[in-house]
Formats: sequence, C-alpha cells, structure tokens
Amino acid sequence: MAQAAKPPRGAAREPRCDELRDRLTALGREFAERESAHAEGLSRARAVAEWLHAIVADAIEAFHEAAHAAGARQLQIELSAPRPDDKHLRAVQFDLRRGRHSAIVTVKSRGDVTLVGPFRQGKDEGGCKTFPIDAEAEIQAALGEFLTRFLAEAATP
Repeated sequence: MAQAAKPPRGAAREPRCDELRDRLTALGREFAERESAHAEGLSRARAVAEWLHAIVADAIEAFHEAAHAAGARQLQIELSAPRPDDKHLRAVQFDLRRGRHSAIVTVKSRGDVTLVGPFRQGKDEGGCKTFPIDAEAEIQAALGEFLTRFLAEAATP
C-alpha cells in the first residue's frame, strides 16, 4: 500500500482522501439501505420516547419546584434529550442523572420500552423492566416507581 505524501512544512492542504471518502460513502448507502426497513419502527420508538420524556420532564419539574421551595436546591436532576440509544442501533433513549446516579429509558423499534436502573455510573446497570410499547397504563405506573427509586437513591447522601 502506497504511503500518502506529506504536505510540505507550512503548506496548507485540504484534509481529504477521495478514496476513503468514496469507500465510506458507499458504506453509508449500504447501511442506510439495510436500515430503511426499520425506519417506521424507529420513528414510532422516537415518538414514544418523546412522549415518555415529556411525562418525565413534567414530573421532574414538579420535584424540582417542591425541593427548591423547601430549600434543597442541591436536589437537581439532569434529564437528557431523547437521542439514539448508546447500546442498541434501532432504539432511542434518554437519561436521568444526579452525580453518579443514573437511570435510563430506552424505546426500541421492535416495540419495547425498557426502564434501566437506577444504578451508579461505573457499576452494573441493575434491574431492567421491559414492557410492550402499547402498554401505556403499565408503563406509566412503572415509570412512577422507577422515578421514585431513582430519586430516593440520587438524593441519599
């Protein structure tokens, strides 16, 4: 394999390799074609994740208002925006975090909602509960228990 020529000292050169760009462009098209079969399920997963995120954001806002009104501003919980899942290619997740304490909500394109944790970062993720994506009442009930456990652990000194 030929070695790429180095630019002369002080010379500006566009950082580009057409062969590499072409290979990755082809790979991007190939992967996108494969993944297009999952677009509908992933779109549904994103919609459900955004719906659950709105529920959690509203509940966390109420928690913050109560804690702050009582003088405990240190009980601040971070809620990430929904994003592509860290582990699963065809899933969407959002996280709750305070210090090293975390909890994750994952919605998979195959139709599952999984509540992960709570757990401490750097430790095993802990218990997961998975529900069918259409089990709204069960998910909402479990979400209450899930958030309560997370907040209790995150607020323990």
